[in-house]
Amino acid sequence: MSQPTDVQDDRRYTKEHEWALKRGGEIVVGISAFAVDQLGDITLVNWNVAAGDKVAVGDVFGTIESVKTLSDLFAPIAGTVVRLNLELESAPERVNEDCWDKGWMLVLRPDDAAAVDALLSPADYRQHIASLDH
Repeated sequence: MSQPTDVQDDRRYTKEHEWALKRGGEIVVGISAFAVDQLGDITLVNWNVAAGDKVAVGDVFGTIESVKTLSDLFAPIAGTVVRLNLELESAPERVNEDCWDKGWMLVLRPDDAAAVDALLSPADYRQHIASLDH
């Protein structure tokens, strides 16, 4: 089991705890282990978007509900929604079990592929998490 502050070095992050992973010409988006730890047991994932929809940076693309709270999910970059992880509708616990792989949220075709590089690096995200602990 990973520690809540685990950060994957192969992706970029937002201050809202979303991650973005380049995979071919697409960007896979999910939430970090830190976010999962803060949320607790996830009970529901809802989408505000569908495949083919355009999103801008910071747009709410859905919500995630846990035993503790309801939180918005924010688009880390601008692009077109390619796929949603619809398995999360019937199995939201996948986010708790594996937020880095099986618990991904959506796939975007970026308007600007370089936009991902402007997000927080793994080292910067670790610093951001550490600053929240104080």
